Amino acid sequence: MSTLQLSSEDIRTDQPTRQAKLKWVVVVDQNLPAGRLVNAAACMAAAVGKILPDLVGRDGEDASGVHHPGLPWAGCSILAADADTLHALRAKAATKDDLIIVGMPEPAQTSRVYDEYLDRLADTRNEDLAYSAISLVGPRNKIDKLVGKLGLLR
Repeated sequence: MSTLQLSSEDIRTDQPTRQAKLKWVVVVDQNLPAGRLVNAAACMAAAVGKILPDLVGRDGEDASGVHHPGLPWAGCSILAADADTLHALRAKAATKDDLIIVGMPEPAQTSRVYDEYLDRLADTRNEDLAYSAISLVGPRNKIDKLVGKLGLLR
């Protein structure tokens, strides 16, 4: 688990996301069917939100007085890669400090019971896992170096 911590200076909701010191990306397997692809991205967001709750900004209210829960202030780019690139990217990211890495191994999407997923995960070596998506959060310069050649999901 990363030791990445956000300081009050890191949380800048008054600036464009491109100026944030922190960068968040989700990289999905572009060859997945649309439903599994969207599911993987949504699950990455939920896991990152649990690990780094300060990534979510304050709540707001619209002009009609309707409440809107906070959203990530740093933004999140959804990038595309093939399965081999995802695996290599996760391995390379794991060698870096100050990154949060969340992965969605394929058994997470094919198991219908969470404990079954955990059992399958425990029985599979990391090098044998296929990933549906990975999410990286960390210093902008480190994330850019890792994902700089990947394009946005289209």
